Formats: sequence, structure tokens, C-alpha cells
Amino acid sequence: MLESLKITRRQSEIRQSLAELAGKASPTEDETRSMEALDKEYRTNETRYRASLIAEDEERREAGAELETRSGKEWAEMANRFEVRQVALALDEGRNLDGATAEMVQELRSKGGFQGIPVPLEALETRAGETIASGVPNPRETMPIIERIFAASSATRMGARMINIGVGEVEYPVATGGAQPGWASTETGDVPGPQAYTTVDRPLTPDHTLGVGMKITRKALKQSGAGLEQAVRRDMAAAILQESDRAIFLGSGASGEPLGVITGAATYGITETAIDAAADFDMVVDALTRFMVASAAAPGSINIMLRPEVWSVLMKAKDGDGNYMELVERIRRDAGQLVVSNNGLAAPSGVPLASSALLTTATNGVAPIFCGMWGAVDMIRDPYTDAKSGQLRLTGLVTMDVTVARGVQLEILTGIQ
Repeated sequence: MLESLKITRRQSEIRQSLAELAGKASPTEDETRSMEALDKEYRTNETRYRASLIAEDEERREAGAELETRSGKEWAEMANRFEVRQVALALDEGRNLDGATAEMVQELRSKGGFQGIPVPLEALETRAGETIASGVPNPRETMPIIERIFAASSATRMGARMINIGVGEVEYPVATGGAQPGWASTETGDVPGPQAYTTVDRPLTPDHTLGVGMKITRKALKQSGAGLEQAVRRDMAAAILQESDRAIFLGSGASGEPLGVITGAATYGITETAIDAAADFDMVVDALTRFMVASAAAPGSINIMLRPEVWSVLMKAKDGDGNYMELVERIRRDAGQLVVSNNGLAAPSGVPLASSALLTTATNGVAPIFCGMWGAVDMIRDPYTDAKSGQLRLTGLVTMDVTVARGVQLEILTGIQ
């Protein structure tokens, strides 16, 4: 029995004994000493239990690794020692099998019925040093699939709040008017009168559905085995992540796409500032200053999203002595989160080439961007369309929408050369 299991059982006995002694209103001296001894033993056992788990965990890992690889390795080793010559002699002369050959034949017979002598397919492979004909395929092992490369989610790093919605629509009321402070101008004068508390609703509606379709051939299913299913799921999830991340910022608001933050700046009331100059540290500082004044944000709480091309210019900036200034590190240290993305911002265009940047901040716990997703990814399997060729069709559907609570919590910089 494992030591940890023994300790667990003993701890259970101690708790039961302590419960009985604690229930007595006036325990005797012996019972009091017994409670102290049991309590001390219980605390000691806790330490022993943790140590046992650590030791047994290492043993389990070693044993698990051995179990995972031992059967395949042993079978391959025996297949290398399997002698087809013994099978031929057994059929021709009735000679008894021995060694690895006998062991493999016995194993195969225990798994299924054979009228003759079973020969594993591995034993029929051509081995080094044997004469072979041209064109014999080289046996290979298919390793786990390496997924495609997708951009990491820029929306969450820029402070967007992801909301899972069951059914229906969700609205976020945002205050636009309310209490106003003021001073009495004279000793007997009145303070400013009350103002109406007004709000504007920012709805999230299930009007936009993103779909990702995949077709898997029968050969892929047979060649890759069970691991293909996991690879397909990861690939589909990454594709949905990439496209939804792009739509949050650059969605057109047409053709089924939600209206993205940058594309819908005028609709959401987001300030757009034209830089129309080369990227440098002064430009970034001036933009941060304007943004802090407008949004009451503090240094260190502002998220900045740049294109890789702008990031490259800032990284190459030098001071008067020709030394690199490491501006990006200073921005990250003084401003807050720095996000470099080629998925959330459009590629540079125009003459000279110019890009955009986005500034966001959370105010009083309110996220700058809200992204609603209805339910989960709806995975649909179509086994009929390509049934004649044995192919499998998978479609993943996700319904989502984007909105901005307060435009003042965002600012777009344009014309960064």
C-alpha cells in the first residue's frame, strides 16, 4: 500500500477520535493529553503526507513514462528478432518455435484466431543489409501535427472585455450627464441646481456570425489517427481567434462583419488625431499627454497598439551621440501595455508609407471595448456531403458583436510615417 494512503487513513482515524473527545463538555486530564497528542500527530502527518506525495509523484511519472513507451519499444525490438525462417521450418517440418518468434506468435494468437502461424507485419519489413528492389516505400512514423502560426489575441491585451452571452441582447448604459459640483458665489447665494442623470445604451446584438470550415480527407484520417482531431480543433480555434481579433478592430460593419473599433471611430465617438510625421519618442509622449488629459488616465494604465513597422522605427531611434535609446522599453515602462500587432491594424499605405496606432485605457473598472460572444463555438459535422470519398466536413460557428462604452477611453493616431 502507498505510504500516502496509509497516512490518509490514519488521519481519518485521528479526526474521528478528536471529534469524540471534542464533544465532551468536561474532558479528563487523560483525555486532554490524548487530544494534544492526537493534534500533534495530525500536524506531523500533514508534513509526512506532502513528502509522500512528492516522492510518489516522481515514481508515478517514471512508471507512467515507462508504461507509455515500453510496449511499443518491446514489440519493435522483438519484431527485429523475429525469424520468418522459423515459421517456414515449422510449417514444413513441424519444428518448434523459440525465442522472440515464439513469444510474438503466442501474443498474436491470444489477440485473435489464426488457422496457420501468424506473422507480424513488422517482421516483413526490409532490414538493413538485405537486397531490395527499387521503389520500395520507406516506412515512416507520423509525428504530432505542428499547427499553423496565428497572431496572439491583441483585443484582450488592449483591455477588451470578453462577455459570454446565453441568449438575447445585452445593453450597457453609459452615463452622459449627472451631478455637477459648484460653489455658492455669495454668502446667501445658491449652489448650482441639479441636472438630469442621463445615459446612452451601448447594445451587443447577435447579428454577426463567423464560420470556419474544414475538409479532412480519408487519407488524413487514417494516417494521423486520433491526434488529427485535436489538431483540427486547435487549428479551427486559432482561425476563429485570428479573424475575431481582426474584426474587433477592423470589422467593416458590412457583409456580416461587426463594426470594428478603428473602422467605426466616428460612430463610437473616438477621437482621431492626425500625426502626419515620422514615428519618434516625442510623438508618442505628446500623444500620451493628450490622451491622459482627455481620459483622466494615469501613466502606466494606457495600452498602446502599434504596427511592427512603427515598432521597428522606434527600436532603431538613436540619441545625439548615436546610441540606441531603447524607446520601446521606455514606452513599456512609463506608459503601460505595449502591443505590437499586424492583425489589429491595417498595413501601412500611401506615399510616404503611413500607419495608425490605438490608445486605450480602463476607467473606474470600465473596459474600453466590449466583445460579446453568444454561447460557445457551434461545431457541426457533415458526414454526408463527401461521403462517397470518405471525407469529413467540419464547420465551426460563433456569433459575436463589438461595441465601445465610452469613446473618450480610446484614441486613434493616424499618419504615423
